[in-house]
Amino acid sequence: MKTRMRIRTGWAAIAAAVTMISASAGAQGPAAQGLRSKSDELRVYFVDVEGGQSTLFVMPGGESLLVDTGSPDPRNATAPRDASRIAAMCKLAGVTKIDNLVITHYHSDHVGGLPQLVGMIPVGRFIDHGANREDATVEGSAPTVAGYDAYQKVLAAGHAEHLTVKPGDVLPVKGMRVQVVSADGEVIAKALLEGGEQNAACAKSPMKDVENTENDRSVGMVMTFGQTRILDLGDLTWAKERGLMCPVNKLGRVDVYIVSHHGLDHSGSPALVDAIAPRVAIMDNGGHKGGDPSTFETIEGSPRLKALWQLHTAEGNDAKHNEPESRIANLLGPDAANYIELTVRRDGSLAVMNSRTGQTVDYPAK
Repeated sequence: MKTRMRIRTGWAAIAAAVTMISASAGAQGPAAQGLRSKSDELRVYFVDVEGGQSTLFVMPGGESLLVDTGSPDPRNATAPRDASRIAAMCKLAGVTKIDNLVITHYHSDHVGGLPQLVGMIPVGRFIDHGANREDATVEGSAPTVAGYDAYQKVLAAGHAEHLTVKPGDVLPVKGMRVQVVSADGEVIAKALLEGGEQNAACAKSPMKDVENTENDRSVGMVMTFGQTRILDLGDLTWAKERGLMCPVNKLGRVDVYIVSHHGLDHSGSPALVDAIAPRVAIMDNGGHKGGDPSTFETIEGSPRLKALWQLHTAEGNDAKHNEPESRIANLLGPDAANYIELTVRRDGSLAVMNSRTGQTVDYPAK
């Protein structure tokens, strides 16, 4: 089946709104309601947090789930970069309260923006894997310890519910099914209903050691909306993925793969990517972080792939290891904070919009 490209009308006005909101994201006030997910669609916004992660899911009726909060910005207390961009995206999407905020793990590019973000928009429930395991005895752990401690101060304020999850749990989200498949270094013991087949890709997928960092403990989730399945494993490492994939693929196929670990070769093994066989992959890379050449080769070799999208040009790569510019939100040059928007319909059809160009590509139902 062929994909279809269209250009969203009124994009210039939307881009101007993002610029205006980004400049004053700390201000409170009623959100613009025009883009709230009022239709029977799931909208997913991939915020540019420069090689970290922050992904906003807006379900029919406006229920929201944010996965991670990017990095801290101690040099800019009044308008911190990542928190401001997330708050601006919430406002653009019509979200006045983040109903659920999942912290996949405690590295600073995932939890760092949280203390500043909660000063801009309220949060109803925080979700995580439990205690930080990357303490001061681990070399290079100081930013992780600082990020975790700052998060604990937010929790101690007691203004929101706090939920610790384990593999197999289903999140208390109404607009889609969100099942935890990894957390705190463990993975689901039994295959999901969509999984259970022997994974032939295990034999050709090299083994790697665990990192013994917070990456190993990432909260990983399978989201199901209508006929579409989305996989987000945070920064779950190559070694820990294997417990989900070998010898049996416990997850089954998915439609959208949020590329693990920003496209670094510490994650996203052939055993994983070949078995989940996504139709669309979206990579939260930065210009100088993630997007390793081997990751492109693994994803592009996946049997059902229609397209891979990137938040940034991987500046250290050649053209072969970057997607066409139409599928890259931020090209070389000044920091533009462009984002990617995924629309998921219940029949399994998808649409991906590049905010830099305003162009949308439609992918028919499988």
